[in-house]
Amino acid sequence: MHARSALFDLYGDHLLGRGGRAPVAALIRLLVPLGIRAPAVRTAISRMVGQGWLAPVEIAAGSADGPVPGYALTDRARLRLDQAATRIYRTDASSWDGRWHVRVIGPITDRSRRERVRSQLRFLGMAPVSDSTWVSPHPSVEVDRLLVDEDLTAVCLTTSDIGPVPLLLDAFDVAALGEAYDRWMAEVAGLVASAGAAPDDATAFVVRSELLHSWRKFLFSDPGLPASLLPHDWPGRRAAAFFDQHATRLLPAAGRFVDRCLTPTEAGVSA
Repeated sequence: MHARSALFDLYGDHLLGRGGRAPVAALIRLLVPLGIRAPAVRTAISRMVGQGWLAPVEIAAGSADGPVPGYALTDRARLRLDQAATRIYRTDASSWDGRWHVRVIGPITDRSRRERVRSQLRFLGMAPVSDSTWVSPHPSVEVDRLLVDEDLTAVCLTTSDIGPVPLLLDAFDVAALGEAYDRWMAEVAGLVASAGAAPDDATAFVVRSELLHSWRKFLFSDPGLPASLLPHDWPGRRAAAFFDQHATRLLPAAGRFVDRCLTPTEAGVSA
């Protein structure tokens, strides 16, 4: 697990609901159990600041020493994490309106830039029908922001007059995605079993963090297609139920560990 990914997971899973900020020392304490050393944490923080995900802040320490240095989520990061949480925990109960959102993007000649844009579009739930045409069953403010940030010209359409549907599902590679969900369940079965029935707080935090990190990878491959477009025995449903069961079971103990690490008087690694 890389430090940058672990920080995104930590802020999204725990810190967003606790004000979206934390002291540097607490961030280090929280990532050390995941095998991430303090220098790697500081380097990842620096990069995330440069990329506009985090901003330096002073945080009240509750002691005579005054505030301590910390980092808070930017508005951009909050939007990204809110939308990611909606997909991770499937909290959007609204039904699909039958419309497809299409973006026809102008040519991108630079290879690294092209791959970066393609990766981001996939993360945001879009799939390529061709090299230039991307579709999604869901609207996304972040997709349009990405196009603006990358200074890309694009034709933007929203329509229910689109087909054939099998061609669209091929773009999302539903069959391969289902196989990936089955593999994931087999791979993480041992991980959740290692926590036991009543894990201590630190163990619960580590196992839940690793479970979430592995599940979060589906954000890059699963666009959250409407149930009406998926097979009745869709493996993603079984995998989601498995994730929900164990993430929920481990959350109380993991949350207690986070709260202790955020407490200024908690002994741990210094900043």
